[in-house]
Amino acid sequence: MTENQTVQQKSVRRNRVAAAACFAAALITATVVGTQSATADGAAHRTAAAARPAAVAVAAPGLGSADLVQSEDYFRKGLNPVGATVALTGRQALSACSGEETMSDLTQGKATAYASVNWTFDTDGLLTESAASAPTKTAAATWEKQLVALVQDCQDEPAGHWYYGAAHTLTTTGGTAHWYPAHNGDGTVTGGVAVLRSGARVAIVELTGRPGYAPTYVEGIATAALNRLSS
Repeated sequence: MTENQTVQQKSVRRNRVAAAACFAAALITATVVGTQSATADGAAHRTAAAARPAAVAVAAPGLGSADLVQSEDYFRKGLNPVGATVALTGRQALSACSGEETMSDLTQGKATAYASVNWTFDTDGLLTESAASAPTKTAAATWEKQLVALVQDCQDEPAGHWYYGAAHTLTTTGGTAHWYPAHNGDGTVTGGVAVLRSGARVAIVELTGRPGYAPTYVEGIATAALNRLSS
């Protein structure tokens, strides 16, 4: 395959992801796919904790939506979520870089459980998270390496394309995360992505369309997501 063909394929898959993200950003309701209805609708600018939207804590073998990032994690970062869509199928696209690849694809369906969420906010921005529980810590380490390689594939891009920046590592008592700021074609930082692992669990979480203090947002959300994954 020529270099031009490789660039064209990347461009096509990212265009598909961008279109999907625009559609998902219009969602402001929370549902659990294939499991049960969620009870967590949010309204913009609500400040009372009881009124905040939240991913419904649906139980799953070794993993559930309670192990994903929650609404209070955003409020601490100055973000106001208005809705979440949760699924336990492993069929959500992993990141803007992965195109249509899913956690189920990456793990070849060998995870013991999957959980994912799409969060929307009252301003521009969308956050997605996809997690899997591995049968062993060795398998989880392998999947973590595959996710890191996937992200790093989008660090070196042609001029004018968006790309992921340099890797940063953070470690907590519960696990390790590798997070990367995302840059627009003009170099502006906007959002970012993080690969997480805690024991036999792995996840990838991405904030898109968020300008300004993006690196701070991404590091904070990566930390919160890692703490949830390790709980």
